Amino acid sequence: MSTAPRTWQGPSAPERLALLRATRSIAIVGASDNPARASYFVATYLLSSSPYDVYFVNPRAEQILGRPVYPSLDALPVVPDLVDVFRRHDDLPTVLDETVAVGARTLWLQLGSWHEDVARRGEDAGLDVVMDRCVKIEHARFHGGLHLAGFDTGVVSSRRALR
Repeated sequence: MSTAPRTWQGPSAPERLALLRATRSIAIVGASDNPARASYFVATYLLSSSPYDVYFVNPRAEQILGRPVYPSLDALPVVPDLVDVFRRHDDLPTVLDETVAVGARTLWLQLGSWHEDVARRGEDAGLDVVMDRCVKIEHARFHGGLHLAGFDTGVVSSRRALR
């Protein structure tokens, strides 16, 4: 992740909700078959708790969660609406180029991913761009499912409950 100051402004919460509502298919680039990886957790959630058609992209995997894995975005059987990226910072420009080439509408960089040049280039190419946000958390937040990840503790106050 870059240490440069953040100047790019991403979409607001209502805009992110509109993006997710307009999305029918998601390609997870950098999907992993390792249950300890964030992409696996996100994939599990999306498959079980969202309306999206989910596709996995990873040139080194053949199957994740019983589904086929594709070596690249252009190998997918569909053009995904949203490309959810779990890749290293230095790989993001290449993923952007592939996203534009296949005709996806949205490039979504996961938590911890921030690349201002990629965001600006993506917007210039007509993409909606979201950075440093988790599709799973955002979907759950907008649809009342944060409790599935243990985020909804039921505590309304910032004070600890007395026992």
